[in-house]
Amino acid sequence: MKICLKTLGCKVNAIETDSIAALFLSQGDTLCSTPEEADVLVLNSCTVTASGDSRMLHLLRQLRQAAPQAVLVLTGCYVQAFPEAAAALPEADILVGTSGKAQIPALVKKFRQTGERLTALSPVPAQFQALPSGGRTGHTRAFLKIQDGCDRYCSYCIIPYARGSARSLPLEGVRREAELLAGQGYPEIVLCGINLACWGQEEGLTLADAVKACAAAGFPRVRLSSLEPDGLTDAVLHDLAAVPELCPHFHIALQSGCDRTLRAMGRGYDSAGYAAMLDRLRHYLPDAAVMTDMIAGFPGETEEDFAQSLAFAERMQFADIHVFPYSVRPGTAAAAMPEQVIGAVKRARADRLHALAQELRTAYLQSCTGKTLSVLFERERGKGYHQGRAAQYVTVKVPFLHGDEDWQGSIRQVRITGIDGDAVLGVLA
Repeated sequence: MKICLKTLGCKVNAIETDSIAALFLSQGDTLCSTPEEADVLVLNSCTVTASGDSRMLHLLRQLRQAAPQAVLVLTGCYVQAFPEAAAALPEADILVGTSGKAQIPALVKKFRQTGERLTALSPVPAQFQALPSGGRTGHTRAFLKIQDGCDRYCSYCIIPYARGSARSLPLEGVRREAELLAGQGYPEIVLCGINLACWGQEEGLTLADAVKACAAAGFPRVRLSSLEPDGLTDAVLHDLAAVPELCPHFHIALQSGCDRTLRAMGRGYDSAGYAAMLDRLRHYLPDAAVMTDMIAGFPGETEEDFAQSLAFAERMQFADIHVFPYSVRPGTAAAAMPEQVIGAVKRARADRLHALAQELRTAYLQSCTGKTLSVLFERERGKGYHQGRAAQYVTVKVPFLHGDEDWQGSIRQVRITGIDGDAVLGVLA
């Protein structure tokens, strides 16, 4: 069979789609990129925002129109969080929640035998469910999901209802999967999770233990995906800094720099606590690039609140900010809050945050000039440049010289000489 897989949403979803692909490949199926040639279509859904649901529904209809005879599987967070709405979608032949993705090939086989619509939806289990590692041909990074679920229940977020409570891949599983991926030749591994910073709580471990396990497996570089700030205690940061293979790149969600808004969001920390955490991180890892997420126009946010948030973000000197205008997510506490901010105001505030993000990004890139950075080269791209990512996740371009060998997959030291848009330029040190 030819299988076409589509993914919406977060990095964890992308990793799980790779795992679904690995399951099909293991039984002799092949992958294809266009739905028209597929025997089976799999859409891995996201339901973080209502607008995301709209994109998913549009793509679902497009897939069905493109391949009316294919078996169409709808899986993921939308199905788990809104099973009745998912069941009402006529385009899907098979519905699978967040905890049933390993069953998808078997369900496809059964559907092809019976032609009867199938649903695999059950409560999210209390234990971590491991899926096979899915390799990405031509990529220099391996991605490993080691954590799932979240216990935070922020007032704007539906994910705990779709993903369940926090749970971790046991340390022995991290070691086993890391060794498997290292054996495939990847020079870098990225650890991912829904609330990654709380990995290991069940075993009395911390995220630093998972990083050490990946380093011990032979990875020259270990990178962390998005983090929540409250798991980054002084002890955790101290232990992380002691692992030389750790990439000094942290994406730590802030959401707002206004304490009143943070309380309404149910974030569980205040701006002073966040700033103190960032001070500790920069004490232990002075070369770290710190990025963040921020929401503009949360319900009840006044102009004064937003100004406080903007000023706080500027003081934190982030390397970049991912900006999100608040989107009403039905089923969350925030959706029912009074004083919803009108769309025009949300967009205007998001524009101001975007402008600050660009200023901070440019300032960070300029601060790299004169430094020597460790760069993992991905492939020759653009016009005349070797291109890769520094450990700090900065895009680095080095002029291609006649006779240069292919640098893909190699890690080299590069002295930064200037900036070029959203990248930096350099020469081999």
